[in-house]
Amino acid sequence: MSLLVVGTVAFDAIETPFQKTEKIIGGSGTYIGLSASFFYKPIHLVSIVGSDFPTETLQYFNRKGIDTEGVEVKKGKKSFFWSGKYHMDMNSRDTLVTDLNVLAEFDPVLPEKYSNPEFVMLGNIDPHLQIKVIQQLRKRPKLIAMDTMNFWMDQTPEALKEVLTMVDLLIVNDEEARQLSGEYSLIKAARVIQKMGPKQIVIKKGEHGALLFQGATVFFAPALPLEEVFDPTGAGDVFAGGFMGYLSSTNNRSFTNMKRAVVYGSAMASFCVEKFGPQRLTEIRRPTIQKRVSEFVDLAKFNI
Repeated sequence: MSLLVVGTVAFDAIETPFQKTEKIIGGSGTYIGLSASFFYKPIHLVSIVGSDFPTETLQYFNRKGIDTEGVEVKKGKKSFFWSGKYHMDMNSRDTLVTDLNVLAEFDPVLPEKYSNPEFVMLGNIDPHLQIKVIQQLRKRPKLIAMDTMNFWMDQTPEALKEVLTMVDLLIVNDEEARQLSGEYSLIKAARVIQKMGPKQIVIKKGEHGALLFQGATVFFAPALPLEEVFDPTGAGDVFAGGFMGYLSSTNNRSFTNMKRAVVYGSAMASFCVEKFGPQRLTEIRRPTIQKRVSEFVDLAKFNI
């Protein structure tokens, strides 16, 4: 069994109202892979980097059970770089720099051993590339999940509609769900999106938790109240990694198990925001995760 993750491996520079960083490791593939690795191995990562990306980071991925044979290294080229500045509420941000660099050349080709995964997580990349990855799979996986964003809804709507017919589960935030569906009510939005293809939908609401939809059934998981949010970058990808890692480890796609996966994904995201970039993910251990999951359970448990 294996989990295929497709996404960016890149550099970020982040500024918050309280502190800022120089270049640090980032990218959706990085966050998803590291988060999922706490639950499941091997993870097959498909991405692209330049020769400026540190070899020791790829080696660290390998030690975490993330196979990087599918990460193309473009010699003499620079890796994708993004820089952003968060506002005081830590929910909104301004993009300062977006240098696509090698990402403009990304043409994902799956190594042979990657072509038959049980589970697939397509990070937030061009829908044309998401389609290409799915077309390279030798047989239908047990679950294909994907992320997307407003940019692709504006720039490549037809390709996005096509890839939505090919996946089982969509993970988006509330703003993206509203734009994609044209509905303000998230319940109505989920119904509209389900007609586009994915039977299950996760709608993230940041500090207000996450909703899971399957048919007419809805599950809500709260977000853990935190005294301080240090850096929200990558939290959504970490959620997706925890969600898919847990599902892969249990090999159970039932709605009941997906509810558990939402809680595990939320727990992982709560760690991510505690430090800049993926740093916190390099420090925690599985017992720490279990303790935090228990905090989520206690937060929402009551008797009548």
